[in-house]
Amino acid sequence: MAEEEPKKEEVEPQAAPPPDPPPVEDKAVVPLETPPPPPPAEDEAKAISLLQNDPPPQPPAEDKTKEGSVNRDIVLARVETEKRLSLIRAWEESEKAKADNKAQKKLSAIVSWENTQKASIEADLKKIEEALEKKKAEYAEKMKNKIALIHKSAEEKRAIIEAKKGEELLKAEELSAKYRATGQVPKKSIGCF
Repeated sequence: MAEEEPKKEEVEPQAAPPPDPPPVEDKAVVPLETPPPPPPAEDEAKAISLLQNDPPPQPPAEDKTKEGSVNRDIVLARVETEKRLSLIRAWEESEKAKADNKAQKKLSAIVSWENTQKASIEADLKKIEEALEKKKAEYAEKMKNKIALIHKSAEEKRAIIEAKKGEELLKAEELSAKYRATGQVPKKSIGCF
């Protein structure tokens, strides 16, 4: 058995000391409790019998303080992680807001450019329409003038024809009066008698 016990002791690894806690800024410092002094060693036999009869011993106070500092370290690490995550979330939201604002600015610039282009084209169209209306009015005026000239020319021709008709009627009346007076028959034959 003596050989087995040393093997057991060799197999059990010694607990590594906990890592140093990260530096804490503006945090409350909890003082570590000092462990109570160990009881005086009387007899090894008594100590062995006490160990066999007594329930398992509680971890010493030093372990509790180490455990408290480990828990404290865990809590501080968790707080630090949450702080870092909240900063990352805030940065992400800030970047998203910047991207949204940039996109909105570009979209509004595009809308204003579009409106400017539309207004320019509509102004050009209005100018063209006004020019066309002006040309249309000018052409309409020219056409009315031409119609007036044609009407005037037609009236002149009518007047000339009426004048010739009047002259021919007057000439026919004079000749018929002359033939009646002389009793002669006109030399020109009229129709087929």
